[in-house]
Amino acid sequence: MKLNAGILTEKIAESKAFYTENLGFGVTFENEFYLLMHTPNRQAELSFLLPYHPTQQPFFHKPFGGQGLYLTLEVDDVDAMYDELKNKGVPIKVDVRDEPWGDRHFAIEDPNGIGIDLVKFSPPQE
Repeated sequence: MKLNAGILTEKIAESKAFYTENLGFGVTFENEFYLLMHTPNRQAELSFLLPYHPTQQPFFHKPFGGQGLYLTLEVDDVDAMYDELKNKGVPIKVDVRDEPWGDRHFAIEDPNGIGIDLVKFSPPQE
């Protein structure tokens, strides 16, 4: 089984720019109403679909409301990613921090209101 998360949004161009320019995503496929992107290592995909498109069934028409969704991206060097995104002017929603369970992470927000938690997983310190 493979998971591809999909977001119904009018902001397809903005999403493409955000994920390619800030997070290194690549474009797998795109047309006038659909964009399929992949992570830099091609291990996961994320898609964006124009709401109310006549080629789609009504079940896939209503746009995402901008709340209640987040993505977690595991990165090798969370501090370097934090510095890079901050230098690009990407607003940081949660500053880089260490959690008691061992993770080091920070969070940003995509053009659709989706929270993106960038994490370096590590075992908790004793």
